[in-house]
Amino acid sequence: MIRTAFAVLAAAVLATPAAAQSASGPSASRDAWSFEVGAGTDNRSKAASKSGNDGYVFGSATWESADGLFYVAPGFETIQAGGSNVEAEFVIGYQPEAFGYSFDFNAAYKNRLDAEAGYDEDGWELTGNISRSIGPARARLQVQYSPDAAGSTQSFTWIEGQVGWDFNDRLNGSAAVGRRQQTGAPDYTGWNAGVTYALTDALDLDLRYYDTNADTFGEQYEDALVAKVAYAF
Repeated sequence: MIRTAFAVLAAAVLATPAAAQSASGPSASRDAWSFEVGAGTDNRSKAASKSGNDGYVFGSATWESADGLFYVAPGFETIQAGGSNVEAEFVIGYQPEAFGYSFDFNAAYKNRLDAEAGYDEDGWELTGNISRSIGPARARLQVQYSPDAAGSTQSFTWIEGQVGWDFNDRLNGSAAVGRRQQTGAPDYTGWNAGVTYALTDALDLDLRYYDTNADTFGEQYEDALVAKVAYAF
């Protein structure tokens, strides 16, 4: 499965020039669809590893309405959980702006493909974000809830605050701290801090340090320095 995911990533990158040429045709909807592929040294979600502290690849496609309010985003990422090596997801969201704030409300269905028999392979996540930028500074508050997540985790709530700063047009830094309360897995606090550098208008490199206060519960909660590269087109 990991080899297959890397092959998909390579094919997507190689196909980029053809896709861009196709999108420039007179009948193409230039602003409706966007795509992203990438890879990293560890797949971190809510500060914990989903890939056994190993490398991973990911990809997504996003359709956005003409007014920018609604979007749909199918995607995948490689993981190591319950015998599954790939998690597929489908996200639908609404992102209005009001009083100088940006909002993002979305629902995501996630399925861990080819999981072992008896493993709880799917679940829903509901997410709400509120963010604001003032000059080079920005801040975001995120709240996530799942009534029954994949794996042994049942319901959970994740609340995270993030602050960031744009040093220039290409370099920005951010730090975040969050708290996860869950049933069927340990409660913990997780945090991260790092920088993102735009190598080109389409290629970003992110270097970030992650840690939690739950490292005694397993290696997925231990600290790690994670590098990630993402290509958007």
